[in-house]
Amino acid sequence: MEPNQRERPGAEIPRRSFLKTGGAAMAAAATPAIAAAAPRKRNIVFILIDDLRFDAMGFMGHPVLKTPNIDRLARNGVHFKNAFVTTSLCSPSRATILTGLYAHQHRILDNSTRLAGDIRTFPRLLQDEGYRTGFVGKWHMGGESDDPRPGFNRWVSFRGQGVYFDPTFNVDGEQVKREGYVTDLITDYSVDFIRQNSDRPFMLYMSHKAVHADFSPAPRHAGKYRDVEIPKPRSFGDTEENYRGRPDWVRRQRDSWHGVDGMYNHTVDFEGFYRRYCETVLAVDESLGRVMDTLEKEGLLDETLIMFMGDNGFQFGEHGLIDKRTMYEASIRVPLVAHCPALTRGGRAIDQMALNLDIAPTVLEAAGVDIPDSMEGKSFLGLIAGRDIPWRTEFLYEYFWEREYPQTPTVTGIRTDRYSFMRFHGIWDLYELYDIRKDPDQMNNLLGNVRLTSEPGQVLNLLKDPELKSLVNDLQGRLFKILKDTGARREPSWEM
Repeated sequence: MEPNQRERPGAEIPRRSFLKTGGAAMAAAATPAIAAAAPRKRNIVFILIDDLRFDAMGFMGHPVLKTPNIDRLARNGVHFKNAFVTTSLCSPSRATILTGLYAHQHRILDNSTRLAGDIRTFPRLLQDEGYRTGFVGKWHMGGESDDPRPGFNRWVSFRGQGVYFDPTFNVDGEQVKREGYVTDLITDYSVDFIRQNSDRPFMLYMSHKAVHADFSPAPRHAGKYRDVEIPKPRSFGDTEENYRGRPDWVRRQRDSWHGVDGMYNHTVDFEGFYRRYCETVLAVDESLGRVMDTLEKEGLLDETLIMFMGDNGFQFGEHGLIDKRTMYEASIRVPLVAHCPALTRGGRAIDQMALNLDIAPTVLEAAGVDIPDSMEGKSFLGLIAGRDIPWRTEFLYEYFWEREYPQTPTVTGIRTDRYSFMRFHGIWDLYELYDIRKDPDQMNNLLGNVRLTSEPGQVLNLLKDPELKSLVNDLQGRLFKILKDTGARREPSWEM
Protein backbone atom coordinates (compact mmCIF):
# COMPACT_ATOMS: atom_id res chain seq x y z
CA MET A 1 0.00 0.00 0.00
CA GLU A 2 1.25 3.47 -0.88
CA PRO A 3 -0.83 5.84 1.26
CA ASN A 4 0.85 9.03 0.12
CA GLN A 5 0.90 8.36 -3.62
CA ARG A 6 -1.74 10.61 -5.16
CA GLU A 7 -2.89 12.01 -8.46
CA ARG A 8 -2.96 15.79 -8.49
CA PRO A 9 -5.78 17.64 -10.25
CA GLY A 10 -5.04 18.14 -13.91
CA ALA A 11 -6.13 20.69 -16.44
CA GLU A 12 -8.46 18.16 -18.03
CA ILE A 13 -10.86 18.39 -15.09
CA PRO A 14 -13.53 20.89 -16.16
CA ARG A 15 -14.45 23.81 -13.96
CA ARG A 16 -17.71 25.76 -13.91
CA SER A 17 -17.49 29.32 -15.23
CA PHE A 18 -19.13 32.08 -13.25
CA LEU A 19 -22.44 32.64 -15.08
CA LYS A 20 -25.36 33.32 -12.75
CA THR A 21 -28.40 35.55 -13.08
CA GLY A 22 -27.15 39.09 -13.22
CA GLY A 23 -23.63 37.89 -13.96
CA ALA A 24 -23.91 37.57 -17.74
CA ALA A 25 -23.39 41.30 -18.35
CA MET A 26 -20.36 41.28 -16.07
CA ALA A 27 -18.91 38.33 -17.94
CA ALA A 28 -19.48 40.02 -21.31
CA ALA A 29 -17.80 43.20 -20.13
CA ALA A 30 -14.76 41.36 -18.79
CA THR A 31 -11.80 40.76 -21.04
CA PRO A 32 -11.25 37.12 -22.15
CA ALA A 33 -8.01 37.02 -20.19
CA ILE A 34 -9.70 38.05 -16.97
CA ALA A 35 -12.61 35.66 -17.46
CA ALA A 36 -10.26 32.75 -18.13
CA ALA A 37 -8.14 33.55 -15.09
CA ALA A 38 -10.99 33.07 -12.60
CA PRO A 39 -12.55 29.62 -13.04
CA ARG A 40 -15.28 28.65 -10.61
CA LYS A 41 -14.07 26.27 -7.92
CA ARG A 42 -15.99 23.03 -7.78
CA ASN A 43 -18.84 22.87 -5.29
CA ILE A 44 -18.98 19.78 -3.10
CA VAL A 45 -21.90 18.09 -1.36
CA PHE A 46 -21.02 15.18 0.93
CA ILE A 47 -24.04 13.23 2.21
CA LEU A 48 -23.52 10.75 5.05
CA ILE A 49 -26.16 8.22 6.05
CA ASP A 50 -26.01 6.47 9.42
CA ASP A 51 -25.92 2.62 9.36
CA LEU A 52 -26.91 2.32 5.69
CA ARG A 53 -26.02 -1.12 4.36
CA PHE A 54 -23.98 -1.40 1.18
CA ASP A 55 -26.90 -3.13 -0.56
CA ALA A 56 -29.83 -1.11 0.87
CA MET A 57 -30.53 0.60 -2.45
CA GLY A 58 -32.90 -0.22 -5.26
CA PHE A 59 -30.27 -0.37 -7.99
CA MET A 60 -28.44 -3.04 -5.95
CA GLY A 61 -31.42 -5.34 -6.37
CA HIS A 62 -32.66 -5.04 -2.79
CA PRO A 63 -35.69 -7.31 -2.36
CA VAL A 64 -37.71 -4.73 -0.42
CA LEU A 65 -36.45 -1.17 -0.86
CA LYS A 66 -37.30 1.19 -3.69
CA THR A 67 -34.93 4.17 -3.87
CA PRO A 68 -35.53 6.11 -7.11
CA ASN A 69 -33.35 9.08 -6.17
CA ILE A 70 -30.34 7.04 -5.05
CA ASP A 71 -30.80 5.02 -8.24
CA ARG A 72 -30.81 8.26 -10.25
CA LEU A 73 -27.58 9.33 -8.58
CA ALA A 74 -25.93 6.03 -9.49
CA ARG A 75 -27.34 6.01 -13.02
CA ASN A 76 -25.75 9.40 -13.73
CA GLY A 77 -22.69 8.87 -11.52
CA VAL A 78 -20.27 6.15 -10.49
CA HIS A 79 -20.81 3.41 -7.93
CA PHE A 80 -17.92 2.08 -5.86
CA LYS A 81 -18.74 -1.62 -5.62
CA ASN A 82 -16.03 -2.20 -3.02
CA ALA A 83 -16.31 0.65 -0.53
CA PHE A 84 -15.33 -0.01 3.09
CA VAL A 85 -14.76 1.64 6.45
CA THR A 86 -11.58 1.09 8.42
CA THR A 87 -13.51 1.05 11.72
CA SER A 88 -17.17 0.01 11.69
CA LEU A 89 -18.43 2.34 14.40
CA CYS A 90 -20.06 5.76 14.07
CA SER A 91 -17.66 8.20 15.73
CA PRO A 92 -14.35 6.60 14.66
CA SER A 93 -15.59 6.37 11.08
CA ARG A 94 -16.77 9.98 11.04
CA ALA A 95 -13.42 11.16 12.38
CA THR A 96 -11.66 9.17 9.66
CA ILE A 97 -13.88 10.78 7.00
CA LEU A 98 -12.97 14.27 8.23
CA THR A 99 -9.24 13.69 8.76
CA GLY A 100 -8.13 11.01 6.30
CA LEU A 101 -6.56 9.15 9.24
CA TYR A 102 -6.98 5.71 10.80
CA ALA A 103 -8.65 5.55 14.22
CA HIS A 104 -5.39 4.82 16.03
CA GLN A 105 -4.07 8.08 14.53
CA HIS A 106 -6.96 10.47 15.23
CA ARG A 107 -7.68 8.67 18.57
CA ILE A 108 -11.47 8.60 18.32
CA LEU A 109 -11.85 4.98 19.41
CA ASP A 110 -15.41 5.04 20.75
CA ASN A 111 -18.69 6.93 20.41
CA SER A 112 -18.10 9.44 23.19
CA THR A 113 -14.68 11.03 22.58
CA ARG A 114 -14.58 14.54 21.12
CA LEU A 115 -12.41 15.20 18.07
CA ALA A 116 -9.46 17.41 19.03
CA GLY A 117 -10.01 21.03 18.06
CA ASP A 118 -6.56 21.46 16.54
CA ILE A 119 -6.68 18.46 14.19
CA ARG A 120 -6.72 19.22 10.47
CA THR A 121 -9.97 18.36 8.72
CA PHE A 122 -10.97 18.88 5.12
CA PRO A 123 -13.64 21.50 6.02
CA ARG A 124 -11.00 23.63 7.78
CA LEU A 125 -8.67 23.37 4.82
CA LEU A 126 -11.45 24.30 2.39
CA GLN A 127 -12.50 27.21 4.59
CA ASP A 128 -8.91 28.49 4.54
CA GLU A 129 -9.10 28.47 0.73
CA GLY A 130 -12.22 30.63 0.64
CA TYR A 131 -14.94 28.00 0.52
CA ARG A 132 -18.21 28.64 2.30
CA THR A 133 -18.60 25.54 4.45
CA GLY A 134 -21.71 24.16 6.09
CA PHE A 135 -22.46 21.25 8.40
CA VAL A 136 -26.05 20.11 8.81
CA GLY A 137 -27.11 17.10 10.87
CA LYS A 138 -25.55 14.50 13.14
CA TRP A 139 -21.99 15.18 14.30
CA HIS A 140 -21.71 12.45 16.94
CA MET A 141 -18.18 12.98 18.23
CA GLY A 142 -18.35 14.14 21.82
CA GLY A 143 -22.11 13.92 22.32
CA GLU A 144 -22.22 15.99 25.50
CA SER A 145 -22.03 19.16 23.41
CA ASP A 146 -23.60 20.37 20.18
CA ASP A 147 -21.47 23.52 20.03
CA PRO A 148 -20.26 24.60 16.57
CA ARG A 149 -17.03 22.87 15.57
CA PRO A 150 -14.06 24.48 13.77
CA GLY A 151 -14.12 24.64 10.00
CA PHE A 152 -17.75 25.55 9.33
CA ASN A 153 -19.32 28.88 8.43
CA ARG A 154 -22.77 27.39 8.97
CA TRP A 155 -23.51 24.95 11.79
CA VAL A 156 -26.80 23.11 12.31
CA SER A 157 -26.56 20.09 14.59
CA PHE A 158 -27.81 18.44 17.79
CA ARG A 159 -26.45 16.52 20.74
CA GLY A 160 -25.43 12.90 20.43
CA GLN A 161 -27.80 10.66 18.51
CA GLY A 162 -30.56 13.24 18.37
CA VAL A 163 -34.24 12.31 17.97
CA TYR A 164 -36.40 11.51 14.97
CA PHE A 165 -39.28 13.86 15.86
CA ASP A 166 -39.38 17.51 16.99
CA PRO A 167 -35.62 17.95 17.50
CA THR A 168 -33.77 20.88 19.01
CA PHE A 169 -30.97 22.12 16.77
CA ASN A 170 -27.93 24.18 17.60
CA VAL A 171 -28.02 26.74 14.79
CA ASP A 172 -24.77 28.68 14.80
CA GLY A 173 -24.67 28.59 18.61
CA GLU A 174 -28.37 29.15 19.33
CA GLN A 175 -30.82 26.46 20.47
CA VAL A 176 -33.77 26.24 18.06
CA LYS A 177 -36.70 23.92 18.73
CA ARG A 178 -38.30 22.58 15.55
CA GLU A 179 -41.43 20.56 14.89
CA GLY A 180 -41.32 17.81 12.32
CA TYR A 181 -39.33 14.83 11.15
CA VAL A 182 -35.57 15.15 11.50
CA THR A 183 -34.68 13.88 8.01
CA ASP A 184 -36.96 16.49 6.45
CA LEU A 185 -35.66 19.27 8.70
CA ILE A 186 -32.02 18.43 7.94
CA THR A 187 -32.93 18.60 4.27
CA ASP A 188 -34.64 22.00 4.71
CA TYR A 189 -31.51 23.48 6.28
CA SER A 190 -29.31 21.91 3.60
CA VAL A 191 -31.40 23.20 0.72
CA ASP A 192 -31.35 26.68 2.26
CA PHE A 193 -27.56 26.54 2.53
CA ILE A 194 -27.22 25.65 -1.16
CA ARG A 195 -29.55 28.45 -2.25
CA GLN A 196 -27.85 31.04 -0.07
CA ASN A 197 -24.39 30.16 -1.33
CA SER A 198 -25.02 29.30 -4.98
CA ASP A 199 -23.00 32.30 -6.19
CA ARG A 200 -19.76 31.24 -4.45
CA PRO A 201 -17.73 28.06 -3.92
CA PHE A 202 -19.33 25.98 -1.16
CA MET A 203 -18.98 22.65 0.59
CA LEU A 204 -22.01 21.14 2.29
CA TYR A 205 -21.55 18.24 4.72
CA MET A 206 -25.04 16.80 5.18
CA SER A 207 -25.18 14.14 7.89
CA HIS A 208 -28.44 12.31 8.55
CA LYS A 209 -29.56 10.76 11.82
CA ALA A 210 -31.29 8.11 9.76
CA VAL A 211 -31.14 5.21 9.67
CA HIS A 212 -29.89 4.68 13.20
CA ALA A 213 -31.89 2.49 15.58
CA ASP A 214 -34.47 2.82 17.01
CA PHE A 215 -35.68 3.07 13.41
CA SER A 216 -38.56 5.55 13.08
CA PRO A 217 -39.93 6.18 9.60
CA ALA A 218 -41.64 9.39 8.60
CA PRO A 219 -45.40 9.12 9.22
CA ARG A 220 -46.02 9.12 5.46
CA HIS A 221 -43.90 5.96 5.14
CA ALA A 222 -44.90 4.09 8.30
CA GLY A 223 -46.32 0.68 7.47
CA LYS A 224 -45.41 0.81 3.78
CA TYR A 225 -43.55 -2.49 4.04
CA ARG A 226 -45.69 -4.11 6.76
CA ASP A 227 -46.63 -7.04 4.52
CA VAL A 228 -43.35 -7.70 2.69
CA GLU A 229 -41.40 -10.88 3.23
CA ILE A 230 -38.14 -10.25 5.05
CA PRO A 231 -35.02 -11.93 3.65
CA LYS A 232 -32.62 -13.75 5.94
CA PRO A 233 -28.96 -14.31 5.09
CA ARG A 234 -27.49 -17.76 4.57
CA SER A 235 -25.69 -17.65 7.94
CA PHE A 236 -28.74 -16.58 9.98
CA GLY A 237 -29.64 -19.90 11.63
CA ASP A 238 -28.38 -21.31 14.91
CA THR A 239 -26.92 -24.42 13.30
CA GLU A 240 -23.68 -26.33 13.57
CA GLU A 241 -23.00 -25.61 9.90
CA ASN A 242 -23.19 -21.85 10.46
CA TYR A 243 -20.91 -21.90 13.51
CA ARG A 244 -18.44 -24.59 12.49
CA GLY A 245 -14.94 -23.08 12.71
CA ARG A 246 -16.19 -19.77 14.09
CA PRO A 247 -15.02 -18.17 17.36
CA ASP A 248 -17.09 -18.99 20.44
CA TRP A 249 -17.85 -15.31 21.10
CA VAL A 250 -19.80 -15.05 17.86
CA ARG A 251 -22.31 -17.77 18.74
CA ARG A 252 -22.60 -16.57 22.32
CA GLN A 253 -23.58 -13.14 21.01
CA ARG A 254 -26.81 -14.50 19.49
CA ASP A 255 -28.63 -13.96 22.79
CA SER A 256 -27.07 -10.57 23.50
CA TRP A 257 -27.96 -6.96 22.72
CA HIS A 258 -26.43 -7.37 19.23
CA GLY A 259 -27.65 -10.90 18.48
CA VAL A 260 -30.73 -11.97 16.55
CA ASP A 261 -32.11 -13.95 19.54
CA GLY A 262 -31.64 -11.19 22.13
CA MET A 263 -32.03 -7.98 20.16
CA TYR A 264 -31.85 -4.92 22.40
CA ASN A 265 -32.57 -6.87 25.58
CA HIS A 266 -35.29 -8.95 23.90
CA THR A 267 -37.38 -5.85 23.16
CA VAL A 268 -37.35 -6.06 19.34
CA ASP A 269 -38.46 -8.65 16.82
CA PHE A 270 -36.24 -9.17 13.79
CA GLU A 271 -38.82 -8.82 11.01
CA GLY A 272 -40.43 -5.67 12.41
CA PHE A 273 -36.96 -4.24 12.98
CA TYR A 274 -36.01 -4.84 9.34
CA ARG A 275 -39.29 -3.41 8.01
CA ARG A 276 -38.89 -0.19 10.03
CA TYR A 277 -35.31 0.13 8.77
CA CYS A 278 -36.47 -0.02 5.16
CA GLU A 279 -39.29 2.45 5.80
CA THR A 280 -36.86 4.88 7.48
CA VAL A 281 -34.60 4.81 4.41
CA LEU A 282 -37.42 6.19 2.23
CA ALA A 283 -37.19 9.74 3.63
CA VAL A 284 -33.42 9.64 3.08
CA ASP A 285 -34.05 8.83 -0.58
CA GLU A 286 -36.53 11.70 -0.87
CA SER A 287 -34.02 14.00 0.81
CA LEU A 288 -31.40 13.21 -1.81
CA GLY A 289 -33.94 13.98 -4.52
CA ARG A 290 -34.63 17.40 -3.00
CA VAL A 291 -30.92 18.23 -2.84
CA MET A 292 -30.37 17.20 -6.46
CA ASP A 293 -33.42 19.14 -7.62
CA THR A 294 -32.19 22.25 -5.77
CA LEU A 295 -28.75 22.01 -7.37
CA GLU A 296 -30.40 21.58 -10.77
CA LYS A 297 -32.61 24.66 -10.32
CA GLU A 298 -29.52 26.67 -9.33
CA GLY A 299 -27.69 25.49 -12.45
CA LEU A 300 -25.09 23.63 -10.35
CA LEU A 301 -25.97 19.94 -10.62
CA ASP A 302 -23.61 18.93 -13.42
CA GLU A 303 -20.58 20.69 -11.97
CA THR A 304 -21.06 19.84 -8.30
CA LEU A 305 -19.33 16.77 -6.89
CA ILE A 306 -21.89 14.86 -4.84
CA MET A 307 -20.76 11.94 -2.70
CA PHE A 308 -23.36 9.74 -1.03
CA MET A 309 -22.01 7.35 1.61
CA GLY A 310 -22.76 5.30 4.73
CA ASP A 311 -20.74 5.75 7.93
CA ASN A 312 -20.54 1.98 8.48
CA GLY A 313 -22.32 -1.18 7.45
CA PHE A 314 -25.08 -3.00 9.27
CA GLN A 315 -25.61 -6.70 9.88
CA PHE A 316 -29.11 -8.07 9.48
CA GLY A 317 -28.64 -11.60 10.75
CA GLU A 318 -25.30 -12.44 9.17
CA HIS A 319 -23.69 -15.01 11.53
CA GLY A 320 -26.61 -14.43 13.92
CA LEU A 321 -25.64 -10.78 14.49
CA ILE A 322 -27.17 -7.34 14.06
CA ASP A 323 -25.56 -3.89 14.10
CA LYS A 324 -21.87 -3.38 13.24
CA ARG A 325 -18.42 -3.41 14.96
CA THR A 326 -17.26 -6.78 13.59
CA MET A 327 -15.03 -7.24 10.54
CA TYR A 328 -17.59 -9.31 8.67
CA GLU A 329 -18.45 -8.01 5.21
CA ALA A 330 -21.94 -6.74 6.05
CA SER A 331 -20.39 -4.64 8.83
CA ILE A 332 -17.46 -3.08 6.95
CA ARG A 333 -18.96 -2.60 3.48
CA VAL A 334 -20.72 0.71 2.82
CA PRO A 335 -22.57 2.36 -0.06
CA LEU A 336 -20.58 4.97 -1.96
CA VAL A 337 -21.85 6.78 -5.04
CA ALA A 338 -20.18 9.81 -6.63
CA HIS A 339 -21.96 12.12 -9.06
CA CYS A 340 -20.44 14.86 -11.23
CA PRO A 341 -21.45 14.71 -14.91
CA ALA A 342 -18.94 17.44 -15.82
CA LEU A 343 -16.16 15.21 -14.53
CA THR A 344 -17.15 11.75 -15.69
CA ARG A 345 -19.71 9.77 -17.66
CA GLY A 346 -22.37 8.18 -15.52
CA GLY A 347 -23.59 4.65 -15.04
CA ARG A 348 -20.18 3.19 -14.26
CA ALA A 349 -19.14 0.80 -11.51
CA ILE A 350 -15.65 0.93 -10.00
CA ASP A 351 -14.01 -2.22 -8.65
CA GLN A 352 -11.11 -0.67 -6.72
CA MET A 353 -11.39 -0.51 -2.92
CA ALA A 354 -12.44 2.93 -1.71
CA LEU A 355 -12.36 3.78 2.00
CA ASN A 356 -13.77 6.34 4.39
CA LEU A 357 -10.07 7.19 4.71
CA ASP A 358 -10.20 8.54 1.13
CA ILE A 359 -13.01 11.10 1.45
CA ALA A 360 -10.87 13.96 2.80
CA PRO A 361 -8.14 13.73 0.13
CA THR A 362 -10.75 13.31 -2.62
CA VAL A 363 -12.63 16.42 -1.53
CA LEU A 364 -9.39 18.40 -1.33
CA GLU A 365 -8.25 17.36 -4.79
CA ALA A 366 -11.66 18.19 -6.25
CA ALA A 367 -11.34 21.66 -4.72
CA GLY A 368 -7.79 22.13 -5.99
CA VAL A 369 -6.40 22.20 -2.44
CA ASP A 370 -3.13 20.52 -1.54
CA ILE A 371 -3.52 17.22 0.30
CA PRO A 372 -1.46 17.12 3.52
CA ASP A 373 1.21 14.41 3.49
CA SER A 374 -0.05 13.34 6.91
CA MET A 375 -3.29 11.98 5.46
CA GLU A 376 -3.22 8.21 5.00
CA GLY A 377 -6.07 8.10 2.50
CA LYS A 378 -5.79 8.55 -1.26
CA SER A 379 -7.89 10.70 -3.54
CA PHE A 380 -10.10 8.61 -5.80
CA LEU A 381 -10.99 11.59 -8.00
CA GLY A 382 -8.91 10.04 -10.79
CA LEU A 383 -10.95 6.84 -10.54
CA ILE A 384 -14.17 8.85 -10.79
CA ALA A 385 -12.82 10.56 -13.90
CA GLY A 386 -11.92 7.20 -15.44
CA ARG A 387 -8.16 7.59 -15.26
CA ASP A 388 -5.81 4.68 -14.67
CA ILE A 389 -4.01 5.52 -11.43
CA PRO A 390 -2.02 3.38 -8.96
CA TRP A 391 -4.30 1.98 -6.29
CA ARG A 392 -4.34 -0.08 -3.11
CA THR A 393 -4.96 -3.80 -2.85
CA GLU A 394 -5.41 -3.92 0.96
CA PHE A 395 -6.30 -1.91 4.03
CA LEU A 396 -6.18 -2.12 7.81
CA TYR A 397 -9.32 -2.75 9.84
CA GLU A 398 -9.41 -1.95 13.55
CA TYR A 399 -12.11 -1.97 16.20
CA PHE A 400 -11.46 -1.31 19.89
CA TRP A 401 -13.35 -3.05 22.69
CA GLU A 402 -16.08 -0.93 24.33
CA ARG A 403 -17.08 -1.31 27.96
CA GLU A 404 -20.75 -0.69 27.06
CA TYR A 405 -20.74 -3.52 24.51
CA PRO A 406 -18.26 -6.08 25.84
CA GLN A 407 -19.58 -8.94 23.72
CA THR A 408 -17.42 -7.87 20.73
CA PRO A 409 -13.64 -8.10 21.27
CA THR A 410 -10.95 -5.84 19.89
CA VAL A 411 -10.10 -6.83 16.33
CA THR A 412 -7.17 -5.93 14.12
CA GLY A 413 -7.29 -7.28 10.60
CA ILE A 414 -6.37 -6.86 6.99
CA ARG A 415 -8.78 -6.92 4.06
CA THR A 416 -7.11 -7.51 0.71
CA ASP A 417 -8.72 -7.77 -2.70
CA ARG A 418 -9.14 -11.47 -1.96
CA TYR A 419 -8.75 -12.31 1.72
CA SER A 420 -10.21 -11.13 5.02
CA PHE A 421 -7.93 -11.92 7.99
CA MET A 422 -9.03 -11.13 11.56
CA ARG A 423 -6.94 -11.23 14.75
CA PHE A 424 -8.78 -10.86 18.07
CA HIS A 425 -7.31 -9.40 21.24
CA GLY A 426 -8.17 -10.02 24.89
CA ILE A 427 -9.47 -13.55 24.30
CA TRP A 428 -7.96 -16.95 23.49
CA ASP A 429 -10.12 -18.22 20.70
CA LEU A 430 -10.01 -18.68 16.92
CA TYR A 431 -8.66 -16.19 14.43
CA GLU A 432 -10.64 -15.92 11.19
CA LEU A 433 -9.49 -16.05 7.57
CA TYR A 434 -11.82 -16.08 4.57
CA ASP A 435 -11.25 -16.32 0.85
CA ILE A 436 -13.82 -13.73 -0.22
CA ARG A 437 -13.69 -14.70 -3.89
CA LYS A 438 -14.58 -18.33 -3.18
CA ASP A 439 -16.58 -17.74 -0.02
CA PRO A 440 -18.35 -14.34 -0.12
CA ASP A 441 -20.75 -15.33 2.69
CA GLN A 442 -17.78 -16.13 4.97
CA MET A 443 -18.94 -19.63 5.87
CA ASN A 444 -15.56 -21.41 5.79
CA ASN A 445 -12.99 -20.11 8.26
CA LEU A 446 -9.64 -21.33 6.93
CA LEU A 447 -8.28 -21.11 10.50
CA GLY A 448 -11.27 -22.84 12.07
CA ASN A 449 -9.17 -25.74 13.39
CA VAL A 450 -6.48 -23.59 15.01
CA ARG A 451 -7.64 -22.69 18.52
CA LEU A 452 -5.28 -20.46 20.47
CA THR A 453 -4.58 -21.22 24.10
CA SER A 454 -1.68 -18.88 24.88
CA GLU A 455 0.32 -16.30 22.94
CA PRO A 456 -1.34 -14.91 19.77
CA GLY A 457 1.74 -15.61 17.67
CA GLN A 458 1.37 -19.34 18.12
CA VAL A 459 -1.07 -19.53 15.20
CA LEU A 460 1.84 -20.03 12.80
CA ASN A 461 3.32 -22.81 14.94
CA LEU A 462 0.02 -24.67 14.94
CA LEU A 463 -0.51 -24.58 11.17
CA LYS A 464 0.46 -27.80 9.41
CA ASP A 465 -0.50 -26.95 5.83
CA PRO A 466 2.56 -25.20 4.33
CA GLU A 467 0.51 -23.15 1.82
CA LEU A 468 -1.88 -21.91 4.49
CA LYS A 469 1.01 -21.17 6.84
CA SER A 470 2.72 -19.14 4.11
CA LEU A 471 -0.50 -17.23 3.42
CA VAL A 472 -1.07 -16.38 7.09
CA ASN A 473 2.55 -15.37 7.53
CA ASP A 474 2.27 -13.05 4.51
CA LEU A 475 -1.01 -11.50 5.66
CA GLN A 476 0.27 -10.93 9.20
CA GLY A 477 3.42 -9.35 7.82
CA ARG A 478 1.42 -6.98 5.63
CA LEU A 479 -0.90 -6.15 8.52
CA PHE A 480 1.99 -5.38 10.87
CA LYS A 481 3.66 -3.24 8.21
CA ILE A 482 0.57 -1.02 7.87
CA LEU A 483 0.43 -0.66 11.66
CA LYS A 484 4.11 0.21 11.86
CA ASP A 485 3.98 2.64 8.92
CA THR A 486 1.00 4.46 10.43
CA GLY A 487 2.51 4.86 13.89
CA ALA A 488 0.49 2.29 15.81
CA ARG A 489 1.70 1.13 19.21
CA ARG A 490 4.07 -1.79 18.81
CA GLU A 491 2.96 -5.27 19.89
CA PRO A 492 5.30 -8.14 20.80
CA SER A 493 3.29 -10.40 18.49
CA TRP A 494 4.42 -8.33 15.49
CA GLU A 495 7.63 -10.32 15.52
CA MET A 496 5.85 -13.70 15.36
